[in-house]
Amino acid sequence: MHEQLNLLAPYCSSALDLSNRIAMAPMSRARGSLTGAPHPRTSLYYGQRASAGLIITEGLWPNAHGRGGPWIPGMATREQSDAWKPVTSTVHEAGGKIFAQLWHVGRLSHPTLHPDGDTPLAPSAVAAPGLTHLEHGKGAFVTPRAMTRADIDRTVADYAASARLAVAAGFDGVEIHGANGYLLAQFMSDNANLRTDEYGGGAHGRIRLAIEITEAVADAVGAGRVGLRISPGNPENGLHQADPAATARPLVDAVDRLGLAYLHISEKSAYPALADLRPRWHGTLIGNYDPAQPTTREQGERMLAEGLADIVSYGRLFIANPDLPLRFATGAPLAPVDESTVYIGGTRGYVDYPALTDTTADA
Repeated sequence: MHEQLNLLAPYCSSALDLSNRIAMAPMSRARGSLTGAPHPRTSLYYGQRASAGLIITEGLWPNAHGRGGPWIPGMATREQSDAWKPVTSTVHEAGGKIFAQLWHVGRLSHPTLHPDGDTPLAPSAVAAPGLTHLEHGKGAFVTPRAMTRADIDRTVADYAASARLAVAAGFDGVEIHGANGYLLAQFMSDNANLRTDEYGGGAHGRIRLAIEITEAVADAVGAGRVGLRISPGNPENGLHQADPAATARPLVDAVDRLGLAYLHISEKSAYPALADLRPRWHGTLIGNYDPAQPTTREQGERMLAEGLADIVSYGRLFIANPDLPLRFATGAPLAPVDESTVYIGGTRGYVDYPALTDTTADA
């Protein structure tokens, strides 16, 4: 008989009614179509993992400029929304809850990903270091075009429209991706945002776009259907913040009053984001430690016990362990992830990881 874990306890708030406190973190799997539709087996993939208290999908682009790769699915058209309906139905039929993550990559996009070949948009004309995945091989990131006020207004409107499409597809809500070096994090950085207008300059200017998008999405679908993910100080994708708290604190203060479904904090720097920001946040908090080193069951339990989070998100552990809550409950061994198949196309390494009750893998 195994001890009841706090992670397995139900969680209920005004916006969420979850069977446990284990969330599946958003993870891009790069298995969509070139038109931005999900893979034919995406319903099975998320359905296999529906025992999570909450599933947060891979990032979906809210407009073509936000696209981060040729096989990244989107939520920018009615056709894309309709293509996700079987996914949400499958998860709901299995008793799960699922939010769609809305993900604009900013300067990490590429002209070949845009129907018109446009230059990517970003806070300032500062290129990201390194290479990006293209349809045929890899290519260097290009220098983006600094967003005009009209670009910003269109992007805010596109997020709201994308949220409506997600709800129409049957999602229980949406998560706004403000972490890991993408558009909103670029605006909040010291080195990618060199603006001197109202969207730059100091901390309050750098958080303005994140606040405007969060407010617009909350107005579009209801604040109780909206989450925001941040990772203050995260150096991923070439960003730098000398003082992460300078933007994180006022951002959390600003969105705290909206009544969002949750704030999702991924702690991935020396800045103790969870401990510093938890007292400022009065709603549901989802916590995650450095995703490069998967959060363990023990870390998750400690996060809950110390009051740093109400729900704990797990990423790569969910890839290889579709029934992760059951494995935590029974103390069963955790299967390792085949890293070579995380981002390749097809079903290998996607829907073929067996559950404890499986006798054969579903390929």
